[in-house]
Order: sequence, then C-alpha cells, then structure tokens
Amino acid sequence: MRTKKELIDALSERTQQPKNVSEAFLDALGDALRDTLASGDEVVLPGVGKFSVKAKAAKTGRNPRTGESIQIAARRSPAFSAAKVLKDAVDVR
Repeated sequence: MRTKKELIDALSERTQQPKNVSEAFLDALGDALRDTLASGDEVVLPGVGKFSVKAKAAKTGRNPRTGESIQIAARRSPAFSAAKVLKDAVDVR
C-alpha cells in the first residue's frame, strides 16, 4: 500500500513537477471526487475505472450482543468499478 507521501513522490517523479504541485493535484482530485459523488454523479478515469454511488435499501439487522432486531436505515455508498486495462494490468500471469 502506498502512503500519500509515496504517491506524491511517484507523481512528482513521473511528471517532473515539484512535490507541492503533485500534492495540490492529489488533494484537488480527492475534493473533486467527493463533490461529484456527493451530488450523485459518476466519475470516470480512463484506464483506471468508474466511481459511482450505489443506493442501499433499508433493512432489518441484528444486534450481535443481544440478538435484538434493529432497523438499518437506507443509505448511499460509494462504489468503484475497475476498467479492463487496470484489471489486465493487475492480473499479469
């Protein structure tokens, strides 16, 4: 797993940009993803994949300590679907 610092270093090296520019880019990308997904839209990064929002229906669950039934509220959850290029790059044999 790469840390944010390692990712910034890798971006800076590949783009020949100062680290502060790479860090600003990474922060802006994260902000844009959050804002777009919060509004319910999808984000497609070519060669990487698609970020979307999935609706999860309300359901009945159980409290593991007491066994009591509880209601779990409906919610929206982020989802990621990898692009074929990314899947192929990871599944190298």
